[in-house]
Amino acid sequence: MNKTIRNTSVFVLLLVLALLGRATWVQAYEARALADDRKNRRNTIAQYAQPLGNIVVAGSPVTGSERSGGGTDLEYRRTYTDGELYAAVTGYGSQAYGATQLEGIYADVLDGTDDRLKNPLDAVTRKQQEPGTVLTTIDPAVQKAAYRALGNKKGAAVAVDPASGRILALASTPSYDPSRISGTNDGAAWQELTGDEDKPLVNRALRQPLPPGSTFKLVVAAAALEDGLYRSVDTATESPDPYTLPHTRTVLRNENASAPCENATIRTALRYSCNNVFGKMAADLGQDKVRAMAEKFGFNDAGLDVPVRAYASVYPSGMDPAQTALSGIGQFDVTATPLQMAMVSAAIANDGLLAAPHMVSEVVDSDGDPLASFEDGDTRRIVSSSTAGQLRSAMVTVVERGTGTNAAVAGAEVGGKTGTAQHGENNSKTPYAWFTSYAKDPSTGKQVAVAVMIEDSGAARSEVSGNGLAAPVAQKMMAAALK
Repeated sequence: MNKTIRNTSVFVLLLVLALLGRATWVQAYEARALADDRKNRRNTIAQYAQPLGNIVVAGSPVTGSERSGGGTDLEYRRTYTDGELYAAVTGYGSQAYGATQLEGIYADVLDGTDDRLKNPLDAVTRKQQEPGTVLTTIDPAVQKAAYRALGNKKGAAVAVDPASGRILALASTPSYDPSRISGTNDGAAWQELTGDEDKPLVNRALRQPLPPGSTFKLVVAAAALEDGLYRSVDTATESPDPYTLPHTRTVLRNENASAPCENATIRTALRYSCNNVFGKMAADLGQDKVRAMAEKFGFNDAGLDVPVRAYASVYPSGMDPAQTALSGIGQFDVTATPLQMAMVSAAIANDGLLAAPHMVSEVVDSDGDPLASFEDGDTRRIVSSSTAGQLRSAMVTVVERGTGTNAAVAGAEVGGKTGTAQHGENNSKTPYAWFTSYAKDPSTGKQVAVAVMIEDSGAARSEVSGNGLAAPVAQKMMAAALK
């Protein structure tokens, strides 16, 4: 054979072998990666090839599906019942913009591609099964009370069952209707929502930590009682009024100059929200002890999943004594989500035990068989039973005779704590209004813990207070939960 022909034949053979090797590599090793690539249109087509599974509240679906109509190869699109009411719970499922919240976390279950939905034969053939269902812990009465009470205010509210950790309500306003962006031709609505300065797509209940103001005084009080700095909530503290921040000439004043805050007991200091008492208390304890207590309640936890990942609430480190004193009144660099402050009240209400918060009870397949279950009452001890009882007693005083009177619920034991958090350069912007509380019905045994944050109500600066803006929202939520 001609040498040139022989060399060419060998070269062609090597090319063929290389092509066969590459094809084998792609089929054997890269097939799954290519199939799962988010740019693979076939995955999106399969996702919307059949009606989606539902997210369920109290036995009724708050989601649905409808035909997409012409102009798209995606056969079905997501719909929502009371979309604005439940947007903070469901998130959105969009053919164009992806999915968030429960829609995103359980996307494979809801579109039928989760391997747990398949029998062994289906797993081999990759046959798509009927979708599953996500069952939530949300109580529609409490959710409606929260959303309606927030109204046109910019804010958020959370309600938790203290004993089980079940999230009964999760509301964020302003809200949006996820149906508006569930298709492929919703660009105008998407631009409107993402360009809105009020940020309706942000879940303020879970994912916008802000200074908690005086609601954080509950954490400082818990640290002081557990440490033994003060024997009880009725022991006089060593708290000059006015109080000068350590190593500075800055005076920490009280909102009510005539309040009996000098050397006040913890009960009186919570009742009148005395800054001097809790500023000095934090400085006396030191930042490490306050941080340790804050972290017991859940601060600085970057892995809090409910199952949606909540942003970490922060108690800072590396502070000087003056900054530590400011942290004692929920200022400086302390931040918290409404979920976090609801967890503080829940642990106090539950005799010092914090149940892990969660808003999904079960995920099931199309036959109702469980794929995943989330047990109630997964608890850990935060403070002693004695400390919890003393704090409840002091919180009741706040509602009965203090700064939280607007939270009272007829026939129920209600304890709470107001907060007004300054923000902006030199506190130039309108303060945030906070309220965290618990309520118990002695006749039925029902109980609930709540936190409300009003970021902006449109009210004048002088009219912003936790009792005036946030407590009425909490009151309506607690009343609904105890019915």
